[in-house]
Amino acid sequence: MENLYAILGVAPNATDDEIKKVYRSLAMRYHPDRNQAPGAEARFKAVTKAYEVLSDPAKRAEYNQSVNHRIVLDAEGEAFELWRSLFALNGVSLPH
Repeated sequence: MENLYAILGVAPNATDDEIKKVYRSLAMRYHPDRNQAPGAEARFKAVTKAYEVLSDPAKRAEYNQSVNHRIVLDAEGEAFELWRSLFALNGVSLPH
């Protein structure tokens, strides 16, 4: 399961206004009409999906509930994926 907060680069306690501001910035940066780089369209879709969930209070509460009650089978792998997403926000790609 993807960490929607990490995709947008916001904290889980971010306000609706903070989420909206970050989404607009990332959407403009990765929109396929503005960015022809490989992977930009996929990044745009991921950002849009994350915003759709986190901007709706009911969906956000459901997502938070599912995240807080899941079992982590591979903690090291999940930590690495979180770091990869953090670096990816700044344009740095880590090897798999």
